Amino acid sequence: MTRSVTVLGATGVIGQLTLEVIRKYPDEFSVFAFTARRGGRELAAICEEFTPRHVVVQNKEDSDSLKQVVSEKVSVSYGTDGLIDVCSSTDADMIIAGIVGSAGLEPLLAAVRTGAVVLIANKEPVVMLGPILREELTKYGATILPIDSEHNAIFQCSASSAQGNYQCFTPIQGLRRILLTGTGGPFLKLPVESLEQVTPEQAVAHPVWNMGKKVSVDSATMMNKGLEIFEARWLFDTPSDKIDVVVHPQGFVHSMVEYQDGSIIAQMALPDMRVAIANALFWPERKNGGAGYMDFTELPKLEFLPPDMDRFPCLKLARELADSDGTAAVVMNGANEIAVDAFLSSSVNYLEIPRIVRQCVEKIGNNRIESVEQILELDKIAKQTAHSLIKSYGK
Repeated sequence: MTRSVTVLGATGVIGQLTLEVIRKYPDEFSVFAFTARRGGRELAAICEEFTPRHVVVQNKEDSDSLKQVVSEKVSVSYGTDGLIDVCSSTDADMIIAGIVGSAGLEPLLAAVRTGAVVLIANKEPVVMLGPILREELTKYGATILPIDSEHNAIFQCSASSAQGNYQCFTPIQGLRRILLTGTGGPFLKLPVESLEQVTPEQAVAHPVWNMGKKVSVDSATMMNKGLEIFEARWLFDTPSDKIDVVVHPQGFVHSMVEYQDGSIIAQMALPDMRVAIANALFWPERKNGGAGYMDFTELPKLEFLPPDMDRFPCLKLARELADSDGTAAVVMNGANEIAVDAFLSSSVNYLEIPRIVRQCVEKIGNNRIESVEQILELDKIAKQTAHSLIKSYGK
């Protein structure tokens, strides 16, 4: 049976890798819709190859340009309304959520409300929505399968996944703790006193993974692990004190689950996102998505280290907030997006990222989560506050 797929962020890293996987299985997948921030040759080329029914870009100018080069059979629209429309369609069996940052929140909710299977790579909406997302999943009968490498690894290490009866936002039976692994990024061994001078170019040069700029900086600061603590807490209904972070520079062990009997199940693979994407696309079956195979006789020495909180103050802040059921995670996430963007544009230095994020959290505080509208408003406030702080840093 052919499954219809919508790819959100089709020209991004996750989108492109997803297309590499489904390209190998043309009889099993069709494309319902692509979304992308911008038009251009890359988007036009994949539209010609996969002939989606719908394409959504961010602005009207790109929409008008794209209409000139794609088939008349392809409906082209733009903006948030167009994005929500394709995510709200029941014609897609699977939706690949690859939009970075809080911009992916409303599309994710729209997809969940169709009852579809959502393969989620962008952790921010889960972090922000938390218990609201759980309520929506229950109400609409949708399923979320994680395709970021760490949470897909945890998913693979759970017995219910292996048995084909996994349900997101439910506890892993017999769990003692979850071990989230992270490489520590490009500055793991750089003297802490030198971090003030690192450049955006150095920060995005990840030693193991090929990722977008924002995600690469989050890996360098280990804010990605901080966000992943929240994500694991919700996806696997696990208290934060049962979620540990382990630095594993080589990047072959993607995460582990320790059970009450002392067993630790680890998911290992080459650092290739196609492993996680193929796992979720074909679950509960397993098929090769184009990734290579490991040769244990050629592996380097595998290291596992505790994270240095002086080196990774973003992770320290996330750890402090991890027990909270309130809105502090929303503020942390929004402020981090703006601080990282400012760093990438050389408006602030590297160590000012965690300073800005912490100041925003302390200034705005932590409140009870009440609604999606409240979360979206707090996201705006956090970003506005971060912008104000960035201006003051520049004085």
